[in-house]
Amino acid sequence: MAGQLAFDWPTGVALGPDDFFVSQANAQAFTMLSTPETWPERKLVLTGPKGSGKSHLARVFQAQSDAALIKANALSADFQTDAVTVVIEDMEELAQSAEEVVFHLHNNLRNAGGTLLMTSALPPSRWPIALPDLASRMQATTVVQIDNPDDALLSALIMKLFADRQINPQPALVQYLTTRIERSFAAAAAIVAQLDTAALAQGRKINKALAAELLDKPG
Repeated sequence: MAGQLAFDWPTGVALGPDDFFVSQANAQAFTMLSTPETWPERKLVLTGPKGSGKSHLARVFQAQSDAALIKANALSADFQTDAVTVVIEDMEELAQSAEEVVFHLHNNLRNAGGTLLMTSALPPSRWPIALPDLASRMQATTVVQIDNPDDALLSALIMKLFADRQINPQPALVQYLTTRIERSFAAAAAIVAQLDTAALAQGRKINKALAAELLDKPG
C-alpha cells in the first residue's frame, strides 16, 4: 500500500488499498492499522482533521480484517453484530441513546478477544459521552493521530484532488499551491474546488495565473 494516495474526500475518490500515500504525517497511523495485534486490549482510536484519510484507512482495515463498519450516528439501541472486528466511524457524533450499545459492544469484544477501531476528528477526552463507564473506557483507549500534511503529502493530496475532477495539473502549479496555501487538508480541497469552478465560469485554463488571482483575493 505504501507510496500511493488516500483521502476521505467526496464521491468519486478511489478508496482502494492501492490508493494510499504514506508520508511522515500519517506513517504512524498507517503502521498501527496494519498491526492490530499490537494494540493494547486490541482497541484503537484513529484521529485527524477532516479529509485526512481516516475513512479510507478504516475501509482498508475493514477489507483486510473482514470487519463490520458502521457510522456512530447510525447506531441505535437495538444494534447487534456477531463480528469479532468492528469499526465505528465519527465517534464524536455518537448519540447518547446509543452509548450503552457501544459500552456492551466494547466489553463483548474485549471478552471475546475481538478488535475495535474507532475514528474521530477529536480525541476521546473531547467526546460528549454522558455514560461514565463508557467515557472511562474510551479515554483509556490508545490514540494514533494523522497530522496536518507535510510538503510531500500536501503535494500528493493536491494532485489527487485534481485527478478526481479529471484535471491533469502542471507540476509547477502543484508546487506553487503547496507553497502558497495553508498546510491543511481543508485548504487543499478548497483551492482545488475554487480553481475548477473559476476555470469553468470564466472559460480559462487552470494555471498559476488563475491560482494567483484566487489566492490574492481578500478572504
